[in-house]
Amino acid sequence: MTLLLGLVLAGLSALITQVGFLLRHRGAIEAPDVDVRHPFATVAALFRSRWWTIGYALAVVAYVCHVGALALAALSLVQAVLAGGLVVLGVVAERWFGFHLARRQWLGVFLTAAGLAALAITGEARSGQDSADYSVAAMLVFEGVLTGAGAALIVSCRSGRRKEQSGVLLGLAAGLLFTTTHVAVKALTGKIDTTVAEVLLSPYLYVAVLGGIAAFFASARSLQIGPAVPVIAVTAIAGNASAIPAGIVVFGDPVGSHTFHVVVRMVAFVLVVAAAALIPAPVRAAGLGDGAAEEPGADGGDDRRDQRDGPAEDADQGEYEADHGHRPGRTARENELVRPALAAAARGRSA
Repeated sequence: MTLLLGLVLAGLSALITQVGFLLRHRGAIEAPDVDVRHPFATVAALFRSRWWTIGYALAVVAYVCHVGALALAALSLVQAVLAGGLVVLGVVAERWFGFHLARRQWLGVFLTAAGLAALAITGEARSGQDSADYSVAAMLVFEGVLTGAGAALIVSCRSGRRKEQSGVLLGLAAGLLFTTTHVAVKALTGKIDTTVAEVLLSPYLYVAVLGGIAAFFASARSLQIGPAVPVIAVTAIAGNASAIPAGIVVFGDPVGSHTFHVVVRMVAFVLVVAAAALIPAPVRAAGLGDGAAEEPGADGGDDRRDQRDGPAEDADQGEYEADHGHRPGRTARENELVRPALAAAARGRSA
């Protein structure tokens, strides 16, 4: 019963998370650019957007469900259910947010569902606080690697060569940083029966807080500069692809007691992650032509570039006119001087 309740909470978290992500994307593109140098002004500007505020309120509800699921079920199994949120993402994005998913993306949806069904049939995961036992050494390695990878991806976005990929890279970084918070929260759920002081003194609490703050800014910026469905999907894929092995290695989640179960569950884990990778294909707004496959705001960007180029062209034209605009007058004066000389020469030859 405990495991079932944990999976139900994970399913609710997956549903609410994807709807909240799409609403936050709508709010993020209306807000000023995210600037970590002015964090309070950035947060205030984001929350002045109605859609961001509604989406974030849903994200808080989803996170409460997620924490509840982590307290009741194994991390790897919870993350596998959250991977099914990509199914919800596809349906909601196409039906209510004006996106069209290609056959490749719907194939990913069905493969994800098949992988989740295989996980449910062969599930032998622990439940309750027994699932929160962890290896300290494995915890340090995983958290260090995820944090370092997330930071490296954020720094790489400062390179001009990666400008076109910045949205997806920041989404990838956000997914990894979200996992650092999930792993830390999972460790904290093993301290439910301890005092508040012990929880406050736990380093995992501060890892979760700092990781959550970094993921917040990375995710917000990725939603501003990247296409909605690919960015959201990549964020989810990064989180699930890193959290499922963390559950197995750090928390010792069982893979299966029989060889058949081990093989099926490993194939199911790979299937869920691989199927999710099919989702971030190019998407077009529903009802638009091929031109809609371009990045949102691409036309506007071209217009802005044209406007920036316009003054330079005008300046060049001005210089040209400054150099050549007086030629008619100068030519007339030259003709007035040359014509009498030619006439005189002609009279001299005739004489």
